[in-house]
Amino acid sequence: MATINDKENEVVRVRGELTNTKRRLTEGKLTIGYIGGSITDGRSGHNWPEPVTRWVVANYPNTRIVVENAGIGATGSDLAAFRAKRDLIDRGCDLVFVEFAVNDNGAPTERRNKTREGLLRQLLSSGTTDVVLVYTYCQDMYASMKEGRMPPSIAEFEALAEYYGLSSVWMGLHALNEVKAGFLRWEEWLPDGLHPTERGSLSYGVSVIDFLRRALSDDLADAERVSRSRPGALPEPLAPGNWERVAFVPLEDVRTEGPWSIRRWVTLAWIDQALSTSAIGSKLYFSFEGRGLALAFDFGKLSAECRYRIDGGAWQATARERPDWCGPHGWLKLETLADDLPQGRHEVEIEVIHGNKPDCAGTRFDLAFIGVIK
Repeated sequence: MATINDKENEVVRVRGELTNTKRRLTEGKLTIGYIGGSITDGRSGHNWPEPVTRWVVANYPNTRIVVENAGIGATGSDLAAFRAKRDLIDRGCDLVFVEFAVNDNGAPTERRNKTREGLLRQLLSSGTTDVVLVYTYCQDMYASMKEGRMPPSIAEFEALAEYYGLSSVWMGLHALNEVKAGFLRWEEWLPDGLHPTERGSLSYGVSVIDFLRRALSDDLADAERVSRSRPGALPEPLAPGNWERVAFVPLEDVRTEGPWSIRRWVTLAWIDQALSTSAIGSKLYFSFEGRGLALAFDFGKLSAECRYRIDGGAWQATARERPDWCGPHGWLKLETLADDLPQGRHEVEIEVIHGNKPDCAGTRFDLAFIGVIK
């Protein structure tokens, strides 16, 4: 296990150069992407991307800065692997910050390694996007950090950073160091142990700004001489079965039984359309080519459950948790039904059920997308 003190730069680790970022700054337009969970989500108006963006805008006044904040609370790198193209790549992001050390913390190592590497390989595949990993803090990391050890969720991200030559910023360590030095009170940082206040977000942002100062310290004029040819192919992946190749089953191709409608989704910006019903017993039928299947929902305490079977196998039922903070709807939640099927064509049947759980208070079934893992 890597330890904090093993690193020459504890908080900021610069690997390689922000070649695309430097070039775009000289050309006069830079698009910055952010993706992560609630700590990155732009809807609060004060999370760490705000001071970072303001610093870039203030220091490069002759460059038009475009921001694509794709952070969504209570989501991890699994959902991000399906969102990367729509919310970052297709929007022309030149520099992307990835923050999932906290929200992936509870996922098994094998699972998070596959989803994280798949996300990173998608972002890196064009050769025109710089990717930086950033690590925040949750209370489960306290014991490891107190003993000078790197929490497993972060250490596994660092293995990917080393392999792909990606810079990283340990924002959580920077804030903890401020607490230890008396510059920041714990309650100013994380009153609930997870979500930073405006002061805590500023601490996170300052560590990223310190990284940008270092990484962009070279004369930007040198960037004009950097070759614009696409770099060589990515190295072989570390994780077999990573989620680099994903696709979608169009909602229009789904066969339905019962009262269904496809609706433009006006309540959650990350969903374009949803396949929707509130009738128990309604069914869906579709096929896909691949080895894995995941469904995304507008989810909450009013959501129904479903039972499903693949290729005529045994029926299985979902039983999703609804934490106290979960609202009636509005949580873009991913449910992975399979990740290890034989590669090929598969047939799927889904039936809406109530679930009969005390916290399952409704019968809404709002399907945002059907994701396929190739």
